[in-house]
This record gives sequence, C-alpha cells and structure tokens, in this order.
Amino acid sequence: MKKIILDLATTLDGFIEGPNGEIDWCIMDDDMNFDGFLSSIDTIFYGRVSYDAWGNYQPEENAAPEEQKLWNTVHSKNKFVFSSQNREDENAVFISSDIVEKVSEIKNQGGKDIWLYGGAGLIKTFIQENLIDIYRISVHPVALGKGKPLFEDIKERLNLKLVKTNVFRSGVVQLIYEA
Repeated sequence: MKKIILDLATTLDGFIEGPNGEIDWCIMDDDMNFDGFLSSIDTIFYGRVSYDAWGNYQPEENAAPEEQKLWNTVHSKNKFVFSSQNREDENAVFISSDIVEKVSEIKNQGGKDIWLYGGAGLIKTFIQENLIDIYRISVHPVALGKGKPLFEDIKERLNLKLVKTNVFRSGVVQLIYEA
C-alpha cells in the first residue's frame, strides 16, 4: 500500500511560511537529495490554492537545467487536488467530497508513495483525519517570529516515532517520523 508522506520545510520556530506567505527562507542544497525523494513518489496531493500556485508552475526559460529538470519531474506525477471547487483540469483530478474514502482508494491502487504537498488547510485536514504515514520535516535555521504554523488547531496529541535524521551542509536538519 502507498504511504502518504508530508514532506515540507519549517522554520526553527515552526512556521511553514511567513506572515505574507513568503518562503524565501527555504534552502535547497544538492546534498538534500530531493531528486531521490521525487523518485520515490508517483502521486502528489495538493490543496486548491497550492495547486493554482505551483501545480502547473513553469520555470523561466533561462532557468538552470537542474530547476527545469526538477519541475519536469514534479509535473510527471499523478496530481490530485482537494477543493470545494469541483472543476475540470487536464493535469489533475479534483476531489471535493469523501476525502478519507478517496484517499484510501488512491493508497490501495499500488505504485509508489504519495507526497502531501499542502497547503496548510489540507495538511491540517490530513493530520486531523490521521491520514499521514510519514512526516519528513526539514527544519531551516531561521526564526520568523510569526507566520503560518505547521501544527495549528490540533484536536488530539500527535505521537510520532523518529526513524531518521539528516543534517545538511546548510544547517537544515531533516526529521523523519512515522505516525
């Protein structure tokens, strides 16, 4: 069965974006092996706002070959968008109801794992519904003081088991937990 992996960056003080949605503090080092992560998944789950911003993003024509390759790889994945808007999109399947049931169906299809991309509202729903199997949290060496927190309005305690840590040259520490 596929696993749902929440893979995202947070600040040292627990924010996934700044107060104005900024993510300019995110560091991408080559020793993070993001390509390896992308090769382990075949599906991406988006909320509608995140999908509209990034689901069909194309880098500038003069972008580095590595960036172009990264986005080509991302866009080669199966995409599901969780939204109250039910719309047609040639690049994604929109899901507007029965989230737990639909997620179970997708997990049982076989294949590689699933990246829960976000945004914050979708992540919160997946945490509350206990749908995340693995948390890959990359803690960046910056504190913002305010912004959008990763864990917000949690109804019950979330007990996780640390299975691995990775420390990168940039000072980013990746914590990998099983739910």
